[in-house]
Amino acid sequence: MSSESHAGLPKRPPTPHHTPRTPGPSAIPPHLPSQRRGSPGLAHFNTAPAEIAEATLLACCGSRRWALRMVAHRPYPDLDALLAASDEAGYDLAPADLSEALARESSAGPHPGAPQTAHTALSAAHAAYESRFGHAFVISLDGYRPGEYLDQVLAGIRTRLTHDPDEERAVSAEELRGLARSRLAHVVANHPESDVAGASR
Repeated sequence: MSSESHAGLPKRPPTPHHTPRTPGPSAIPPHLPSQRRGSPGLAHFNTAPAEIAEATLLACCGSRRWALRMVAHRPYPDLDALLAASDEAGYDLAPADLSEALARESSAGPHPGAPQTAHTALSAAHAAYESRFGHAFVISLDGYRPGEYLDQVLAGIRTRLTHDPDEERAVSAEELRGLARSRLAHVVANHPESDVAGASR
């Protein structure tokens, strides 16, 4: 995003343009290795055909403008640079781009091991949220253990149902940026070749 915020979206923090930022402690899930230098996975992403890289990126954030910008700025020297570019492109999303990205998201499925009553409560909460705001609930769960996910989602929905639409749109935009970072880190760190190739199918 440009230095001026779009309507309903928060202003970008004052950081120099295109200067890679080191992700905070919750930027990458704890089970994913941090890659401070170039890696085979990142090299594969950097050299993949544009249409394959774009499909991979669209699985991380559903805005085509965001994906095209990320493809255009390849190659990335390391994971930090990739994630910083993701943030920059995320802050530059226009309202229509954010709507496109939110429309591609879907509500999370059942949480393994949770009792049926929890699944029922979760389904009802998602339905109430989507009825109020017209799109799926999105939340980045970096920094939480899998056993905490269900409680965090339920608490998040209950809190955010109290927001007005403009406030919730800004929160959703921030959560999408966090999700994009996690998904990118996963693609590069865990399944660099299969994920990039599979996204094109």
